[in-house]
Amino acid sequence: MNNKWWKNTVVYQIYPRSFQDSNGDGIGDLEGIIERLDYLQELGIGAIWLSPVCKSPQDDNGYDISDYQDVDPMFGCLDDMERLIVEAKKRDIRIMVDLVLNHSSDEHPWFIEAKKSKDNPYHDYYVWRDGVEGVYPTDQRATFGGPAWDWVPELGQYYYHQFSVKQPDLNWENPKVREEIYSMICWWMDKGAGGFRLDVIDQIAKVPDEKITCNGPRLHEFLQEMSRETFQKGDLITVGEAWGSTPELAKLYSNPDGSEFSMVFQFEHIGLDQQPGKDKWDLAPLDFVRLKAVLAKWQNELYGCGWNSLFWNNHDLPRIVSRWGNDSEVYREKSAKMLATILHGMQGTPYVYQGEELGMTNVRYSIDEYRDIETVNVYRERTGQGYSHEDVMTSIYAKSRDNARTPMHWDAGENAGFTTGTPWMKINPNYVSVNAAEQMGREDSVFNYYKALIALRKRYPVLVDGRFELLAPEHPQIFAYTRTTEDAQLLVICNFFGEEVSNTIDFEWSDYELLLTNETENTDPGVLKPYEARMYLRK
Repeated sequence: MNNKWWKNTVVYQIYPRSFQDSNGDGIGDLEGIIERLDYLQELGIGAIWLSPVCKSPQDDNGYDISDYQDVDPMFGCLDDMERLIVEAKKRDIRIMVDLVLNHSSDEHPWFIEAKKSKDNPYHDYYVWRDGVEGVYPTDQRATFGGPAWDWVPELGQYYYHQFSVKQPDLNWENPKVREEIYSMICWWMDKGAGGFRLDVIDQIAKVPDEKITCNGPRLHEFLQEMSRETFQKGDLITVGEAWGSTPELAKLYSNPDGSEFSMVFQFEHIGLDQQPGKDKWDLAPLDFVRLKAVLAKWQNELYGCGWNSLFWNNHDLPRIVSRWGNDSEVYREKSAKMLATILHGMQGTPYVYQGEELGMTNVRYSIDEYRDIETVNVYRERTGQGYSHEDVMTSIYAKSRDNARTPMHWDAGENAGFTTGTPWMKINPNYVSVNAAEQMGREDSVFNYYKALIALRKRYPVLVDGRFELLAPEHPQIFAYTRTTEDAQLLVICNFFGEEVSNTIDFEWSDYELLLTNETENTDPGVLKPYEARMYLRK
């Protein structure tokens, strides 16, 4: 198989605002990341996906960019970014820049010009429709609430925004927009960027009049043009965020010929704990059998013709140990290791979200302590629709994006070692017991378990190339699979839940060497203790 370097590496996602503050202003910054590079080198990761640090009014925490070629002052300056790229490279770590190409900020110079007149050369950089105030071009709703159209009275037009009113959608049908974007990407490549993550990239070819928001008719034409003009000129890791992806579409996104991206983020598994046909706030128990089937489908259908991104967490998702594991003091670490074992044994590039390697958990704050625009808006909308405060808060505790955005836990000292000032967001109170300093010095910690998993991927080619086979697909408690090449077979077997279970997976156990487990006492492969995980290699 085409063994690109990113196939046997692990990517670490940093949410800069919450990672490490170096100057005491309570906000994480690029200098803080540089200070923590040795920690990431110790973990063993090969690339950092850096959530947006470009200049931004921060309406959506940096996903509203006002200058693609400058760093927001809250994070430092362009010199700091260049130094981060250099210092990371010294540690064999590449920096992935997060680019938001579906929309810009309404404070971007392009949009400021676009609003001046219909004849302005920048007007057609965005999506406009003539109309009458109060009569929207379509009834589409924006992701963050409210209509997807906003009225500009001086023009007598609406502009289109799939997210916040301060995030107008770019018009990719305009070749000048595409040329500007490609030039900017090449500029970042010249700065030494090792790759890119492309935010909601499946939405760039939208057709608003037909309510087509993702997978528009020209999507792959645009992506292939972008790749030819940019990515194919370097040895990069690239990943596109595509909520509407299917395996067939993912084969285009991640074609081994490199015509689009290295890989794609798909989210089919992410919606398996919500009520069918509703949104993420409408909670339901995890459909575990379906989870196994979905992950197996992606493993098998992309084998040899595409590439998977493997993730449980990111800046938009709740903490996995609270979501599908067990964040009690008794089982937090064990269930965190179990979930990591399942993910890291599969084919694809694993992504570790900051703090995941420590088993960081969700939070339960009062509504005025949340900072995320989506969370604040859903509270206002749902209580206005008659939902009780308690019901809405239950959903927020489970699914708010702020669960992932609380500051990183470095030590048990003041503010978890994140800042000497007042943190921009309240720190999870359990940092005293859940922190990096304690875990790095303890052999059986979640941190050292992740470190071991990352090392195994580099050591055993079967983790990169092995064909996947799901075992016991209907079992209500066990998640087990093999990865097989001509030379080796990996066996992963995990108890996904908190009750002991008999192991019905029948193997000639004497033929297998135990590579890794989160269970220190159980030596009987016929029994799986609560949240027990085992990874074997055939001798």
